[in-house]
Amino acid sequence: MTEADPRPFVGEPLALDLLNTLWLEHGRQEDLLDSPTGLRVWLAGHGLADRFPADGASLKAVLAAREALAAAVTAPGSPSAARKVDEILGHGRIRPTLTAEGPGETTEFEDPAWSAAWTAAHDYLHLLATAPDRIRLCDQPDCIRYFLDTSRNGTRRWCSMALCGNRAKAARHYARTRPARD
Repeated sequence: MTEADPRPFVGEPLALDLLNTLWLEHGRQEDLLDSPTGLRVWLAGHGLADRFPADGASLKAVLAAREALAAAVTAPGSPSAARKVDEILGHGRIRPTLTAEGPGETTEFEDPAWSAAWTAAHDYLHLLATAPDRIRLCDQPDCIRYFLDTSRNGTRRWCSMALCGNRAKAARHYARTRPARD
């Protein structure tokens, strides 16, 4: 049985959720990936715990992927960030196959320890191909979480209305009513 995910915000696409394994809680940075146990929790949250290893080598690879993705999301179009993501992607490939049902694909890894890291980097490519302008950092100043804006008009500002959106609204309300109290 896998431990419960302690993060306050989950459910983003794999690549962004990997970035969200770092978060702030009470002003302190937390890291889900501080051990192979945390890696197992993260993999289980995406239904990947049975497919990918969660050992020390895999953790090291996933941390390298998180660093590469953070660079790419922070500096879109940066050649050095793209090289970092490409290095992760260099550890696997998709091989076209023919199955009884028709055309298919098989993912192959030079080392199984890189499977989760490669899959997260590959997911980032999918996000860039489908909605690059919808990858966002939460607008709440003390939040470091990323999200994919799936709102119809593309104007979502917070990772979660319940978490950061309410804090922002409360802060605005406090600022409006404070002069009346003084």
